[in-house]
Amino acid sequence: MEGSTELLERSGEFQIRRVVVGKLKIGVDLREGIMELVKREKIKSGVFLSALGALKKAVFRNAKIMPPDYKMEDKYRVFVEIDHPLELVSLPGWIATKENGEPEVHAHFTASTVIDDKIVTFGGHLTNGTITSIKCVIVIGVIDDARIRAANDPAINQTEIYW
Repeated sequence: MEGSTELLERSGEFQIRRVVVGKLKIGVDLREGIMELVKREKIKSGVFLSALGALKKAVFRNAKIMPPDYKMEDKYRVFVEIDHPLELVSLPGWIATKENGEPEVHAHFTASTVIDDKIVTFGGHLTNGTITSIKCVIVIGVIDDARIRAANDPAINQTEIYW
């Protein structure tokens, strides 16, 4: 059921058809490992239900400033690399299929580490460069609904999920 209000751009209701669990090997790029899981399990659309494990290194991407026209580019972002052990705390996001048939994974993640004997938590957009360590498990709720697709939204210069 699609609805609209003054606050929502769109809404919809979908059924999770199955749940896929994948354990990534030690020393692999987290984003690339997720993409391999998505392709291997032929996931057309879905949501991340859970993720946990350890990371050897993480790269967080966040907006440094919000451009006035909302068209985000790397010059408006900051990339923070943490190159020591981290705990993967969460991984929210979605999977949708682009017009060319390739999957699009849009995920953010939170990870904690120890700095000066204090636990510090970082979060941001998942980009390449985040490397797994011990026990990295990803859980995906597979929707596989043909209405869900990924496409560029020129208003914000970003890949967006549509239905």
